[in-house]
Amino acid sequence: MTRPRLQIALDKTDLPSALAPLQRAASQIDIIECGTLLVLAEGLRAVREIRALFPDKPILADIRIAEAGKLLSQMAFEAGASLVSVVAGASMNTVRQVCAVAAKYNGEVQIELSEEWYDAAKARMWREAGAQHVIVKRSRDREAAGDLSWGADDVARVDELAAMGFTVTITGGVTPADLQTFAGHPVGIVIAGRAIIAADDPLAAATELQQAIARVWP
Repeated sequence: MTRPRLQIALDKTDLPSALAPLQRAASQIDIIECGTLLVLAEGLRAVREIRALFPDKPILADIRIAEAGKLLSQMAFEAGASLVSVVAGASMNTVRQVCAVAAKYNGEVQIELSEEWYDAAKARMWREAGAQHVIVKRSRDREAAGDLSWGADDVARVDELAAMGFTVTITGGVTPADLQTFAGHPVGIVIAGRAIIAADDPLAAATELQQAIARVWP
């Protein structure tokens, strides 16, 4: 089983605040996510500037495409994104548009599941259309409501989606302690946002997560 990669989620509302922890933790980061908040605040300038600083690292533009798939994905890839995100509720026409653009730019497509939305038949259609990635998440709102658990349903969803051929990402306030829940299961990417960017020492926090990943997926 391949060891998951670590992705940092830069969910800040200005570029300097995003760059500060990124630059400190970068040596331990496999994938950089320009989070939705950052792109809304700074536009695709955030992707362009981070691409200039980190030319060799994959960058996700987490723009959560719902429609206008061809135009939005083209803008993101031209800015330097390696991956773009599409919401699970987008039409299949939109998903197909994004996948076609991604193929043109040698990019990849990630479908972001909401915690209440899952349809296995639709997921198979995403995969057939060319989407490579899918997210299983514990939402920010779920955390705010006090639900900090990962359960059997989350693990089962990881297994089912991986069996379809997706690289499965887990996200939602992930800490090193959370990872043991997924031991022996085919997680492809672990996203950490606040655990790294809000840490006093982002490099130490990212290193701790990488060490936890290595223990859980030896």
